[in-house]
Amino acid sequence: KPLSLAARLVFEQSYSLVEGDSASAAELFALLSAVSGLPLKQSIAVTGSVNQRGEIQAIGGVNEKIEGFFDVCRVKGLTGEQGVIIPEANVQHLVLREDVVEAVREGKFHIWAIRTVDEGMEILTGVPAGERGPDGKYPEGTVNYLVDKRLAELARALQTFGREERETPRKEEEPEREPVQAGQPPEPPPEG
Repeated sequence: KPLSLAARLVFEQSYSLVEGDSASAAELFALLSAVSGLPLKQSIAVTGSVNQRGEIQAIGGVNEKIEGFFDVCRVKGLTGEQGVIIPEANVQHLVLREDVVEAVREGKFHIWAIRTVDEGMEILTGVPAGERGPDGKYPEGTVNYLVDKRLAELARALQTFGREERETPRKEEEPEREPVQAGQPPEPPPEG
């Protein structure tokens, strides 16, 4: 698609102990949600960095992040729909408190380990991500179909905008006027 897209997310809060790119997957999910028009489940926390191929990469502090979100959910009331999406590469680092493990075992809390952005979008939207077919298109109704469709719409709008700008006739330039002599009032502008 002949479209260049730049997007920025700004978070107005700053926490002294939080740093790094562990929110980059969540940021990308938010952007894909905005482009596709698909809402994201608000009962799921996300941590993970993402590379340019859409692969979810390991982050630090995975146990603390899971346990922190679990504690908030427990105070608000566990519904069985809450949980945390983490990078699959972090599964080997899990050493969770027994109350978290028990809640996961009972289906009251979930931990999803993912490898790709597509896997995360499926969990967060409940809609299949969709794989590109031999014709280069995604199955209708999938996340990637909706993103692709919206980007195509934006590209067409951009092309139309550029064409309208080129096709709009410009006003004829006004003829140059004689310089005003000192002490003389300027001539009124021409009418029309």
